[in-house]
Amino acid sequence: MFKRKKILVTGGAGFLGSHLCRKLLSQNHEVICVDNFFTGNKDNIIDLLDNPRFELIRHDVTFPLFVEVDEIYNLACPASPIHYQHDPVQTTKTSVHGAINMLGLAKRTGAKIFQASTSEVYGDPIVHPQVESYWGNVNPIGERSCYDEGKRCAETLFFDYRKQHNLKIKVARIFNTYGPNMHPNDGRVVSNFIMQALQNQDITLYGNGEQTRSFCYVDDLINAFIKFMDTDDSVTGPINLGNPTEFTIKELAEKVIQLTRSSSALTYQTLPNDDPKQRRPDISLAKEHLNWQPTIALEQGLEKTIEYFSSLINASERQS
Repeated sequence: MFKRKKILVTGGAGFLGSHLCRKLLSQNHEVICVDNFFTGNKDNIIDLLDNPRFELIRHDVTFPLFVEVDEIYNLACPASPIHYQHDPVQTTKTSVHGAINMLGLAKRTGAKIFQASTSEVYGDPIVHPQVESYWGNVNPIGERSCYDEGKRCAETLFFDYRKQHNLKIKVARIFNTYGPNMHPNDGRVVSNFIMQALQNQDITLYGNGEQTRSFCYVDDLINAFIKFMDTDDSVTGPINLGNPTEFTIKELAEKVIQLTRSSSALTYQTLPNDDPKQRRPDISLAKEHLNWQPTIALEQGLEKTIEYFSSLINASERQS
């Protein structure tokens, strides 16, 4: 029998959060979307504002929040290097203070709580593909540390709250995800390459382009979130969520040029510090506990993402 839940999504106007809000509303739940709009965009949720089961609250999770909810999805934190390095202290505070505040809310209300952790907890991995039992190879004082170590600390908090207060927790380690509602200037490879290709600009690769990533389309990931939240309370994670099919960055660039029919050329720049050379999830636990694996191939997902960015460029040109 269906039970309508009141669900809080922090970072709900962001890339992943907006898709999650939309999916939960489609399942007839009530959704409270919380965002401070540092990287979130109201355009991502503008079509939801008239829905009577949707509520938007402008709020920074580094401060306590007092609402009554059944479930919490904690997605609040800038996730691209260009954004999280802009104010690294605030990034760490968002991960750590934000986790403390949301865990406190879950403790008070008895809510089940989901943490959007990241594959960045593995750092520049020396184990490949990455399994959840691997502790990682992370520089604690590097340029990416505010995000990497903030997320690692948040995981610690989640499991300590479970041990100490018997909270119902779900910790997901998210690998590279792409799709509509990505920020066009977030510095990630998919958005960078598509925006450059659509404007016939040179596509910038760092290093020799042979570093690898796996790319999960956003719809697949959101389905995994909900499947994970619906599992028995004994299934806490951490669980890797991502697409295990691996591509070099150069292969991705060439695929984007092909799909956009662009005249862009490839150019090469120095690889940033602490940039991982390999990144691919082992998703055995997700298959076992969630009965989940991605179904959308890279080319299919890229076509939808290219269509989205193309519409952004066209809208911008009409306004100028």
